[in-house]
Amino acid sequence: MRNLHAGLALLALAILGAPTQAQDRASEYTAAANRALAERLMLTGGEDEAEARRGKIAEIPDGLITRPDGSVVWDWRPYAFLDAAEAPASVNPSLWRQARLNRLHGLFEVVPDAIWQVRGYDLSVMTIVRGKTGYIVIDPLTAEETAAASWALAMAHLPQMPIRAVIFTHSHSDHFGGVGGIITREQALNEGIRIIAPHGFSEEAVAENVLAGNAMARRATYMFGALIEPGPLGQVDTGLGPRLPAGTIGYMEPTETMPVSGGEVVIDGITFDFMDAGGTEAPSEFMFYIADYKALHTAEVATRVLHNVLTLRGAQVRDPLTWSKVIDKALQKWGGVADLALASHGWPVWGQARVQTYLAGQRDVYRYVHDRTLNRANNGATLHEVADGVPEPQVQEAAFDTRGYYGTLNHNMKATYQRYFGWWDGVPANFNPLPPVDKAKRYVKLAGGPAKLLAAGREALSAGEYRWAAEVLNHLVFADPANRAARAALASAYEQMGYQAESGAWRNYYLAGAASLRGTARTSGISSTQSRAYIEGIPTEALFDALATRFDADKGRALRGQFQFILPDRAEEVAIEVGGGVEFPRYGSRFDKPTATITIDRAALDDVTLGAVTFPQLVQSGRVAIEGDIAAFGQWFALHPPYDPRFAVVEP
Repeated sequence: MRNLHAGLALLALAILGAPTQAQDRASEYTAAANRALAERLMLTGGEDEAEARRGKIAEIPDGLITRPDGSVVWDWRPYAFLDAAEAPASVNPSLWRQARLNRLHGLFEVVPDAIWQVRGYDLSVMTIVRGKTGYIVIDPLTAEETAAASWALAMAHLPQMPIRAVIFTHSHSDHFGGVGGIITREQALNEGIRIIAPHGFSEEAVAENVLAGNAMARRATYMFGALIEPGPLGQVDTGLGPRLPAGTIGYMEPTETMPVSGGEVVIDGITFDFMDAGGTEAPSEFMFYIADYKALHTAEVATRVLHNVLTLRGAQVRDPLTWSKVIDKALQKWGGVADLALASHGWPVWGQARVQTYLAGQRDVYRYVHDRTLNRANNGATLHEVADGVPEPQVQEAAFDTRGYYGTLNHNMKATYQRYFGWWDGVPANFNPLPPVDKAKRYVKLAGGPAKLLAAGREALSAGEYRWAAEVLNHLVFADPANRAARAALASAYEQMGYQAESGAWRNYYLAGAASLRGTARTSGISSTQSRAYIEGIPTEALFDALATRFDADKGRALRGQFQFILPDRAEEVAIEVGGGVEFPRYGSRFDKPTATITIDRAALDDVTLGAVTFPQLVQSGRVAIEGDIAAFGQWFALHPPYDPRFAVVEP
C-alpha cells in the first residue's frame, strides 16, 4: 500500500504541477540559535587545523575524480563556499568548523617514511603503511574510482613498491568497497596479497549491504545529502567526512580473519597487535597498534566525532557500554606508549599526552550516553522523553572531537533505550498504533479540516516552534500528499531544523526531506552495493538469503515446491524449500526428488541478479538447464520482484 499511495501522490503532483515554493532562508530564530552556539564555543584556535594540515605532500587538482567517460565521481569545486571563515546564518557554526577541516584533502605524511594517509576523496580515509618489501593498505575507501585515484596520488610521490596486504578494519562498505581500485582478485590470488579482516566480517558486510541494502541505501541518500546540492542552504558535510562518492562499490572475501582474542600478527615484516572491537561501531571490527611506529589505529571506534549508536540510514543498534569499555581497554594498554592515534575517518592526533586525552574523552562520551539513558529510563522516562533536555556532558564542552557532528546525544540516547527496551515506550496506546496515513487523516478531521491544521502549523513556524510545526504538518502531508501548501510549510520546518543542526547527518536528512517535498530533490549520486563488483564478490549462501527477502509471501502463499540449484563453476549447491509463504534456502544441501533442478553457473546467476539478463534469455542461450517442472520454477521465480530503490520516505 505504501508504494501505491506514493504512486497516487506523484500522479496528483504531475496533474497539479510540482511545488514551486523556493527554499527558505535562515529565520531570525535560526540565526539567533546559531549565534548563541558560536558565542558559547571557542570555534577558533586550538590544534585541530594544524593537525589536519600536518604533513601534506600533494593533492588531486580541484579534488576532481572522473571515470574514463568523463562522468564525475568526486568533485571539490562546488564546495568553494567553505572558503569563508565565518559560517552563514543557514549553517550551524560548529558544523561549519568541522566541514572546513574535513575539506583539507590530499596525501599526508603521518610518520616520516613509514605511514601516510590519503584524505578528502571519500567519506573515509585510506592509510598506507610501509612494510619491509611493500605496502600495507588500511581501508581502501568506499568506491573503486576514489580508491584508484587516491592510490595513484600516493604512488606519484612515494617509493614504487607493490601492495603486500590489505586490511579491512570493519564491516562497513566505506572501508572495503574500493578494494577493486587498488588490486584485482586475480592479482590478490597470484601475488599472495593478504586480505585481513576481523572475525565475522563476511557475514556482517553482506547482511548490512545486501539483505537490508535497498532500504539502507534509500535512507542513505537522505542521510548523506545526495538529494541536495552543495551550498550554504544545502549539503555542507556529513560530520564524519565530506560525503559519499558516486562510484562503484566492490567486495573481496578476506583471506584471513582475526579471532576474538586478537593478538600479534607480522605483516610484511611489521608487527601489528590487534584488539577485537566487535559490537562497538560495527558488529565486526578491530583496532591495532604498530609498535615500530608507536601508532595506534582506532578504526572507527574513536574518530573526530561523537558517532552514531544507531545511524539514520539504519543498522543494528550498537552498544555504547561496550564501546566505552573497548576504548578504555585501548587506553590502558597503549595510552602510555602510543605517540600517535589515527583512524578510518578524520585526521590524526600526535603526542602521547594528547592521545591519552583524546581516548579518555571518546570513552567518556559513550559512557555518558549509556549511563544517562539507563538512569533516566530507570526513573520512568520513555523512548521519546529519555533524551529531551539532557545537558551536554562536560567532555563535549571541552573537546570538539566528541561533539555531535555525526551522531547526536539525542538520537544516541534513544537508540540506547531501544537497545534495552525495544521500539515500544511502554505506553499501552503506543503498543499497536494506527498506521501513519490512517492516523494522519483522523488528526486532520479532529483539527477541523486541512485549513485549520495548516494554520496551526504556520502559526508554529512563525513562532520558531519548528519541532511542533513538523509534527502538525506531517499529519497533513500524510493525509493528503498533493496538498502543496502543506508540503511547502513542512519543508520550511525541516529547513530551519536542518540549518540549526550541528550534526551533518541531521542537516542532510532534514534538507533532503525538504527538497523531496518541494520537488527539487536531485537524482541520487552515491555509490550502491548493487554493482557487479559487489555482487560477484559475495558468498553464494548470502546471495540466496538476499533473494529470499524478495519473495512475495502474499502472492506465493499457496505455492509449494523444492528447487535445487547447482552451480558448476563454483562446485556449489543450494536447495530451496518453499511453502506457506516462506522460502528457506539451504546452502550445500540437495533434495532427493526436487520439483525442479536448475543448473546454472554463478556468473550467469549474477547477471540475473543485476538485471542484465532474464531467465528465459538464459534458457534460449543455453546458459541454464532446467529439469523437472519448469512451469513451477517459472511461477516461483516470478515471485521475486526487484525492490524499488526510490520508495517514498517523507510522504506516504
